[in-house]
Amino acid sequence: MIVTVILLAVLILAGVWEFTQHQKNVNAVSLRIHVNGTRGKSSVTRLIAAGMRAGGIRTLAKTTGTKPRLIFPDGTEVPIRRVGKANIIEQTMVFREAVSRGVKGIVVECMAVQPPLQLLSEKRMVRSNIGVLTNARADHLDEMGPTIDEVARSLCSTIPKHGILFTSERARLPIIIESGRKAECQVELARAEDVTDEMMGGFPYLEHKDNVALALAVCRHLGIDAKTALEGMHTYTPDPGVLRIFKVNYYQKQIEFINAFAANDPDSYGIIWELLAPHQSAGKKLIVLVNAREDRIQRSEQMGAFIASRDADHYLLAGKHTSALASKAIASGLSPRKIVDLGSSRAEEIFEQVLSLTPSRSLVIGIGNIVGLGEEIVTHFFNRGEEIAYRSS
Repeated sequence: MIVTVILLAVLILAGVWEFTQHQKNVNAVSLRIHVNGTRGKSSVTRLIAAGMRAGGIRTLAKTTGTKPRLIFPDGTEVPIRRVGKANIIEQTMVFREAVSRGVKGIVVECMAVQPPLQLLSEKRMVRSNIGVLTNARADHLDEMGPTIDEVARSLCSTIPKHGILFTSERARLPIIIESGRKAECQVELARAEDVTDEMMGGFPYLEHKDNVALALAVCRHLGIDAKTALEGMHTYTPDPGVLRIFKVNYYQKQIEFINAFAANDPDSYGIIWELLAPHQSAGKKLIVLVNAREDRIQRSEQMGAFIASRDADHYLLAGKHTSALASKAIASGLSPRKIVDLGSSRAEEIFEQVLSLTPSRSLVIGIGNIVGLGEEIVTHFFNRGEEIAYRSS
């Protein structure tokens, strides 16, 4: 009994010491930026950090997107190795690293999904003075929903107390403003229309104007002019899940493969679909490739309804629970003759199926999820082709 009490006391003291030390580390970093939202968090985190570096602010950044990364003040990065599932305690390591490198600013992507953990992440782990909320869309509805309004309210858990918040979310802006008022936080809307096509011309891949507008707004708040910030953004290393286009020439067949796996909610895909219009043309077969995740049945059903609303020549379904995806698509009006259920096929088998459906030219859009099979599919096309620049007109 005495030994148990002693061990418990030691554990409590160790926890108190670790918490106290973390708060010291947090206080040692004067600029703390917490990036939250449904889509675009990783890209916005990287864009802000790139702009800050270009503006002479020594900055450490951390993303938790397709592949978690720690990005150092010189722009180099290393993967974050995890034992087990992601845990918000990981942020303590990030602040230790920030202090050891003597940075002035830190930009961290929110890694919590459940509302109580989002609140804990902000109030105890990051304590940001600058908040970013990219958007609020129909994802993780089982944990933050069931409505998008409730998703927005949940995301507002990371609004900084007495700070400033930048957002590009318009549909739920009144909810965000009300939450900001309660936190005595100033809310600023970043407008995509303020970002010109000329500004976007420096990005060799498809970046969203909303993301760039947010990053520029934060940099402007920090005293960095748009020209300087953009110079940094145009040369930064994008997230591995960023939307990219590869052209594959294979046995007299030409395939354009678009990696849109990382955006995995219908609203985001609707936006991307419109942006990719310049790459669709007569004579090209349009093939939609959906990678379904085992632990995202609800998302698979969302994808089923989405693809039924879009016109393509073929729909290839791969991954787990493809039957649920197919059933929802057919119930939503998609002809079963257009569906090819590949189930748990490997990436090379999927590639061969694409080849067989391509008479001479095809445009293949990969959606659903980047994790696991999605990443293998991207690598397969990447190894057989070359990346081409996104064209907007």
